[in-house]
Amino acid sequence: VSTSHLQLAAFALGTIGWILCTVSMGIVEWRVWHVDNTTVISSGIAWVGIWKVCFISYLYVSPGYREQFCHKFSGYDSFIPHEIYAAQGLLLLAMFTGLLGLAATIFALRNVYMGVTHKPLIAPFFLVGGFFYISAALCVLIPVSWNFYSVTHNQSIAFPPSYYMPSSPAAQEAGAAIPVGIVAVILLLLSGTFSLSYRFPMTANTIMK
Repeated sequence: VSTSHLQLAAFALGTIGWILCTVSMGIVEWRVWHVDNTTVISSGIAWVGIWKVCFISYLYVSPGYREQFCHKFSGYDSFIPHEIYAAQGLLLLAMFTGLLGLAATIFALRNVYMGVTHKPLIAPFFLVGGFFYISAALCVLIPVSWNFYSVTHNQSIAFPPSYYMPSSPAAQEAGAAIPVGIVAVILLLLSGTFSLSYRFPMTANTIMK
């Protein structure tokens, strides 16, 4: 038990990182667009996410929303830029691999705290957990970095007329999902590093052998 404090911290950080990864995937504010025409977009601000685009409108209201109009993306939408498609797939993969990392770490910690000292049941699972944590971190880092690049270069999206969105904003900035994703990447990388640093303690019997 005394040799697995970092791995226990890895589990805690990995859990938080995995939750933040899931949260960032659901947040619609990946890009915040500022538009000049407020005829439909009443607040002059639209939020572009990886699954949908939303804005406040006094003319159009989506079911279940108050004064908010949202249009969900479809897998057949050809206008969606590559970075949004990549974010959809990679964040789902990150959620899955992060969950596998947590499962491997839980299994290894269970053996540690239940006094199971058989080496093949502990060290490899910490290593596998660390590999999955780092893989999840990379899967989050790529779409976060790519979308942040698109924001800083004020790249446009050719929305169809039914979305009531301009193809280019007057200005845009990074939304809340990007810093949440960055924090998730840092926590998952720390979790992976801590898990991979595990070394099975040498016992007297091991030394004699």
